[in-house]
Amino acid sequence: MPIRLYYAPKTRAGRVRWLLEELATPYELVAVDREGGECDGSEYRAIHPLGKVPAIADGEQVVFESAAICLHLADRFPEKNLAPALGTPERGLYYQWIVYGVATVEPAAMATFFAADDEAKATAAAALGEVVGVVGQAIERGGPFLLGEQFSAADVLVGSGLLWGRDMGWLDGQPALAEYADRLAERPAYKASLA
Repeated sequence: MPIRLYYAPKTRAGRVRWLLEELATPYELVAVDREGGECDGSEYRAIHPLGKVPAIADGEQVVFESAAICLHLADRFPEKNLAPALGTPERGLYYQWIVYGVATVEPAAMATFFAADDEAKATAAAALGEVVGVVGQAIERGGPFLLGEQFSAADVLVGSGLLWGRDMGWLDGQPALAEYADRLAERPAYKASLA
């Protein structure tokens, strides 16, 4: 039975779809009509108690939250080498970047959208520049990916946000970060996930 991905366009479900493409494993895309109220129904809330996307059904197991799903899938298919081995120094770095993506990059990005005035927008943009700059510095020191030569699920988590934000100028003035985003955008699995 293929993994079912509960999906809506322009959501964090896109990163899970990208990872599924990287894994080259069969999956079924189940569109969830967020605008039509499907997320509010009891049937979908049995899958995700808050009625949000993404969620996956992997056999009898349901997992929600995009970072948790990506961690689960990378561990589920160890032969694909999208997560370093347990107990290695690289594994700690891998966890660091996944958490950094959802706990640091995403809130800084959201702050730019909800800033109330020009001063608040400028402050939020500067904070976001610093936050994504940390990613750029890591790539400059040890790239081409967050774990050096090894592409991992951490690149999917962090990279999905950067690819989304590059059209909004998040990467302006940060050439290492822009090159990293370009490398990610050229991955066949990323391109397939957009189809």
